[in-house]
Amino acid sequence: MLLIGAEDEEKWLAEGIAGIQHNAFYLHRALDSNNLRDALKYSAQMLSELRTSKLSPQKYYELYMRAFDELRILEMFFKDESKHGVSVVDLYELVQHAGNILPRLYLLCTVGSVYIKSKEAPAKELLQDLVEMCHGVQHPIRGLFLRSYLAQISRDKLLDIGSDYEGDAETVMDAVEFILENFTEMNKLWVRMQLEGPGRVREKREKERSALQELVGKNLHVLSQIEGVDLEIYKETVLPRVLEQVVNCKDDLSQYYLMDCIIQVFPDEYHLQTLEMLLAAFPQVQPTVDIKTVLSRLMDRLSKYAASSADVLTEFLQVEAFTKLSNAIEKVIEMQVDMPAVGAITLYVSLLTFTLRVHPDRLDYVDQVLGACVKKLSSIPKLEDRWATKQLVALLSAPLEKYNDTVTALTLSNYPRVMDHLDNGTNKVMAMVIIESIMKNNTCISTADKVEVLFELIKGLIKDLDGATDELDEEDFKDEQNSVAKLIHMLYNNEPEEMLKIICIVWKHIMAGGPKRLPFTVPSLVFSALRLVRQMQGQEGDIVGEEVPATPKKIFQLLSQMIEALSAVPSPELALRLYLQCAKAANGCDLEYVAYEFFTQVFVLYEEEIANSKAQVTAIHLIIGALQRMNVFNVENRDTLTHKTTGYSARLLKKPDQCRAVYACSHLFWVDGQDGIRDGERVLLCLKRALRIANAAQQMASIARDSSGPLTLFVEILNKYLYYFEKGNKQITAAAIQHLIELINTEMQSDSATSDAFLASTLRYIQFQKQRGGVMGAKFESIKL
Repeated sequence: MLLIGAEDEEKWLAEGIAGIQHNAFYLHRALDSNNLRDALKYSAQMLSELRTSKLSPQKYYELYMRAFDELRILEMFFKDESKHGVSVVDLYELVQHAGNILPRLYLLCTVGSVYIKSKEAPAKELLQDLVEMCHGVQHPIRGLFLRSYLAQISRDKLLDIGSDYEGDAETVMDAVEFILENFTEMNKLWVRMQLEGPGRVREKREKERSALQELVGKNLHVLSQIEGVDLEIYKETVLPRVLEQVVNCKDDLSQYYLMDCIIQVFPDEYHLQTLEMLLAAFPQVQPTVDIKTVLSRLMDRLSKYAASSADVLTEFLQVEAFTKLSNAIEKVIEMQVDMPAVGAITLYVSLLTFTLRVHPDRLDYVDQVLGACVKKLSSIPKLEDRWATKQLVALLSAPLEKYNDTVTALTLSNYPRVMDHLDNGTNKVMAMVIIESIMKNNTCISTADKVEVLFELIKGLIKDLDGATDELDEEDFKDEQNSVAKLIHMLYNNEPEEMLKIICIVWKHIMAGGPKRLPFTVPSLVFSALRLVRQMQGQEGDIVGEEVPATPKKIFQLLSQMIEALSAVPSPELALRLYLQCAKAANGCDLEYVAYEFFTQVFVLYEEEIANSKAQVTAIHLIIGALQRMNVFNVENRDTLTHKTTGYSARLLKKPDQCRAVYACSHLFWVDGQDGIRDGERVLLCLKRALRIANAAQQMASIARDSSGPLTLFVEILNKYLYYFEKGNKQITAAAIQHLIELINTEMQSDSATSDAFLASTLRYIQFQKQRGGVMGAKFESIKL
């Protein structure tokens, strides 16, 4: 093969095509006049154009196809003896006197095709003669196309069951031998093409060779279509001969293509029954062969074959397919010492996919594949190759997708060890995949040991991994931590002892993540513990004989530690809310001193950590709401807490905030219910105090010429008066309400303010109650509007 320019090659191709067309013109005239002598003369001259060595394989193919079309016409002429008057036997001898060997062999194959169809001689002998005669052309390209022509004209003349040339069982073997011999010689010619031309054009030459690979592969395709080639013939003759050629040719392109061709053209059943023989050839190929792709395709075909029928699975078990594939992959990786990590991981991904399809119940097989991958990666602490990382993620994702149950993956001992080889960023991605799988399938993780494994898997989200240097986007960080918070709610066990173990394990892990993650994860864990507390309501003290008793007291101790850690972040407002939730839970368990301690912590936070005025207002109302629902305190403790609350309310920065907090405190002294507190005098004191504060706010607003806010405070207080008046608080009289209405009207007149919608609505309500009649109507009757 010469190193030529594209323009020269186009010129030589055009000259070759012109030569074929010129001789074809005279050939057609000879055929039309039934002149055999001239037909042979011009066909030989036409075929001489195929002797060129100046064309690349692609251009030579164009030239060959022009000649091929003419040969088909010539064959029809040879077939009709009445036109040329020469018997096919004599014609077969006659064409062998052509001057040059290449035209002679093309003509010989063409006449041989007619000879076989005439059945005047055994097809076996003629085919054997033709395949032997083709040895006369040893130029790689010319010989390859010549033998391709032989394969093309003989494919419908093979001795096969049901064909026109059918014989006994031995004749099928004759056809097999013919194809195998032609295949072997074609492959040798194809391999020799790599030696043509200077070494610096190797890449171009390999590309050209790849374009011709189908010429060689067609032999195997023909073999696969012979009806008489059963499993026994394939096992005893076909596969050993083909594999022998594959191994001995020592050419990486040929080995890759032919191994792939074997897998693609022959039936899956044959592959399964000859698996050991086929796999034995893989470690013997050249180290540069992309064997991982071929092996992956083999496993993919076998796994699909296994899914086709339940009966087929029995065959897989009988031949021990998994063990053989696993051993073959290990040998290939061992032989190809320079195989990159991505290649090995790809093989294990294919093996795992095969295992999950064929043996989904064999978790030991799945774990074995993961373990083999860990062994291969033992010298690589963290993968840096992007494609290798992608394959490793595919390996880890496969069990999650197959089982739709993350619990199953948690039983695989090698699963965390594989994840350890991911870089920090990908480790987080995989952790998110695991969490999303749990959430999507609503999977409940119910045992402490599995929770331990799970949090080891997602440790990239729980804490900063060693060597992590990348700055994480704030939004991404929030998304990650919110996912962990959601995950905590999926950890549950009905047994208190086991659930407490789960909570302790989670607490241990999230504490290791540092303070910045606590505001996201602690609330979920707190509410998970509170759910356990409510489940155990009624239990007191320790359970005798239990090593780690799960009691409300013990859980509250743990809760106190969690929230204390959160308040130190600092995140005092969130900690305050959680303390109040714990106090409510302690109230439900009738644990007075525990609830009191939580309120104590609330007040400490309020005093020392919450300085923002808006945050103080929110906190006071939360405290009032929580304390109002508490019924576990004795009189002394309750008085202490309500006194502190009312004191904080009156010391808020802004007068309107003071007013609203103080009148809200009135609810601490009037609680509906059978055992509710009903201290009318203290309710009235709160309302009067709120009224004084509102009056002071009004005076300040007058100076600032802004009366809308303080007037609203008066109406709000009026509504509180009405509320307690309806509830039967004897300290709240109709006269007091009347006085307050008059006060509001006076203030509105003095400030020339427009009618307030809130006040109008309140007055309509009073009017409605007056018209209602009955006891309630009588109570409201004395109020004058």
